Amino acid sequence: MKSHAHSRVPLLVAAALLAGRMNAAPTDEVYLLGPDSEAHAGVPQGKVTDWEQLPSSAYPGTLHDFCVYVPAQYDPSVPASLMIFQDGQAWLRPTGDIRAPNVFDNLTYRREIPVTVVVFINPGRGAGQPVATQSEWGDHSSNRPQEYNSLDDKYARVVVDELLPVLYRRYNISRNPDDHAIGGASSGAIAAFTVAWHRPDQFRKVLCTVGSFVNLRGGHVYPDLIRASERKPIRVYLLDGVNDNRGVRASDPPGRYDPERDWHAQNIKMLAALTEKGYEVNFCWGIGAHNQKQAGAALPEMLRWLWRDYPRTDDPHDNANRTLSAAAGAPAAKP
Repeated sequence: MKSHAHSRVPLLVAAALLAGRMNAAPTDEVYLLGPDSEAHAGVPQGKVTDWEQLPSSAYPGTLHDFCVYVPAQYDPSVPASLMIFQDGQAWLRPTGDIRAPNVFDNLTYRREIPVTVVVFINPGRGAGQPVATQSEWGDHSSNRPQEYNSLDDKYARVVVDELLPVLYRRYNISRNPDDHAIGGASSGAIAAFTVAWHRPDQFRKVLCTVGSFVNLRGGHVYPDLIRASERKPIRVYLLDGVNDNRGVRASDPPGRYDPERDWHAQNIKMLAALTEKGYEVNFCWGIGAHNQKQAGAALPEMLRWLWRDYPRTDDPHDNANRTLSAAAGAPAAKP
């Protein structure tokens, strides 16, 4: 979701309309899930907990639905890495465009990423509001526009002050911020970046797909803000397509171009600002539209890049790190 807004359409309504367009376009048919996104016999499968609700004091009256993927290799005696996905239901769905648990199963099995506890969290909703679905991510029925598109630290407080303590009580998760990643798509992407921007003491890796660095609630200012601020110790992967929302209006008047509502142009500006400021940044510009098709095809490689330097021994006399990663408690596979 990219662009600035001088539209007469209220910002909340615009955000809802744009977020609801996570539909496939003809150009997205070229993006196919690879073997890393499929389940395979012999690969230890992690377990996903039941969904539960996290009450919020940052946004009183709201609940955040979340569940947790625990890899088969998780050992409570060894601190695990952590990754949190906004709009969690879309990243988790086993028949969806992403299928994140399969990706984490396969990459962990091959030791291409560290053993990682993964949290899927949805935007806050009132107790009587429906849960986010594939067709309605929550812009029409939840607190998503306010939480995800605002640049203040309130949503960071949900993640850091409300969610993390629950996770630390239940799992042995590393307290090192270099072991913590956060990601999302569309408004969930700018939300992930904002959490790391405000709290680099907690999150140092950020994954953004079709990020809404546009003027829904002022997100278009990030490139200038990045240039004007001291560089933060965060690593960022940006993914977008040239067929993302491009800021050309069908009305008001017809064909009017609003550069502050051009998702792809704003992602390019983010890349330029991060690069100029000396951030660790990688990117992929494809031909995709505003959905998760391109992200699904690219997720394995994005994760490999984010975690490319996690500590691993390289001793030719030690096979411990040259075997497939068995489930915790199971005998290690032979090299």
